[in-house]
Amino acid sequence: LQLVDRVTLETLRALRAALPGIKIVPVIHVIGPESVREAREMASVADAILLDSGNPTLAVKELGGTGRTHDWTLSRQIRDAVPVPVYLAGGLGSHNVRQALQAVRPFGLDLCSSVRSAGQLDRARLTAFFDRVAGQD
Repeated sequence: LQLVDRVTLETLRALRAALPGIKIVPVIHVIGPESVREAREMASVADAILLDSGNPTLAVKELGGTGRTHDWTLSRQIRDAVPVPVYLAGGLGSHNVRQALQAVRPFGLDLCSSVRSAGQLDRARLTAFFDRVAGQD
């Protein structure tokens, strides 16, 4: 269960108790050093953490799909600080995925907009992305 909006630790604990067989993955929107603290807190209950761009504190929340990257040095700090797998999202594409993998060393990647055209998955973009991941560029 991916929780895209910010939730409290109490809410996360309640979900864990109510859904014991379901993996819970809160999204941490990496907006500053406070994101490291938030990730540590959430990782105490979560099965994994997903790091994304966006900002849930804005009047009109940004909860992903922005196509923007965030500060990968903070993402690496989070990855090093939490005992659960860390997924990386936010502005990932064939143009930067190798740098993202080297900088953060995530467990996995989450992507969307960079591999779509006209709202559909784009075979050429997917191929270019995975070729870069595999080092076959």
